Amino acid sequence: MKINIYKLRFSCSLFLVFFLSLLLISGIHMGFIVLVNEYRWHTAVQILIPVAYWALIAAAMLILTNKSIKNSFEKPVQKLAEATAKVANGDFSVYVPPVHTLEYHNYIDKMILDFNKMVEELGSIETLKTDFFSNVSHEIKTPLAVIQNSAELLRKEPLTQEQAEYADAIYQTSKRLSGLITNILKLNKLEKQTILPDKQTYDLCVQLTECALRFESIWEQRSIEFEADIEDSVYITADRELMDIVWSNLLSNAFKFTEPGGTVRMIQHRTEKEISVTVSDSGCGMSRETQKHIFDKFYQGDASHSAEGNGLGLALTQRILTLMDHSVSVKSELGKGTEFTVHIPIESVANNDE
Repeated sequence: MKINIYKLRFSCSLFLVFFLSLLLISGIHMGFIVLVNEYRWHTAVQILIPVAYWALIAAAMLILTNKSIKNSFEKPVQKLAEATAKVANGDFSVYVPPVHTLEYHNYIDKMILDFNKMVEELGSIETLKTDFFSNVSHEIKTPLAVIQNSAELLRKEPLTQEQAEYADAIYQTSKRLSGLITNILKLNKLEKQTILPDKQTYDLCVQLTECALRFESIWEQRSIEFEADIEDSVYITADRELMDIVWSNLLSNAFKFTEPGGTVRMIQHRTEKEISVTVSDSGCGMSRETQKHIFDKFYQGDASHSAEGNGLGLALTQRILTLMDHSVSVKSELGKGTEFTVHIPIESVANNDE
């Protein structure tokens, strides 16, 4: 059944309340006039009393009007704005209750109902998109593994220089595509919350060291100076495997955007409130506009390095840290490098830190 929200309704009870209120207000006013005339008060008093009376009436009406506007307009619009901000950040589970019942819908209710319907449709589309990526990725993994293994075997055979270049191109491209699919599946599971963190107590400093050493061949090959300032031992309680992805992504980005001869630093610091791990580079840096989107899926601010990544590393990093109740911040300036800092609250630091 279609409800006509634009149909004007005449409320007899509301009319009666207004009519009696105005009669009462006017009656009190006439009472003041009779009173001042009977006692023959000074003319200034005769003018001042009605003016003061109507000033109080005006103030009372203003307060009631403001309250009515706030309840019927400002609060619903504020809730709608807050819900819109959540949707803009990717949360499609929001719902805004209408102000009135179905019988008394107004324009604000119509906006809220349309908004709820829109969010529901967006949520369905997002679910469909996520399922599509997941299903397609699973289907691609098997033939891609065959291509990668075949290309790797082919590289071991005696080939001409041109054939070797072709085989290497096939292997590197299939390897990059395999990494993309792996990240898509991980991100998909994290967003669906099908991955529950397997928290355990481990030495963060050992993990940072092991992760950094994986990039040793890269910094030696490109003559990049790598500096590390890490404590001997700091124990935290977190999912070790997922946190390993975080450090690998941050270091991979740092080395990717650092030119030969540049510097990459990894600094771990402890305060009373948190453990912080900073990964910085002396690379090309980012503009403010780029910094607003670096945690978006498939976003790549520097097109010159697009062949070296897939735009999912930082999105995956942020999702993991959110799952761990940790956070990440970024500082960057064009031409002066970039600095990512992971903040681990002190609650995650194990008591058996030795």
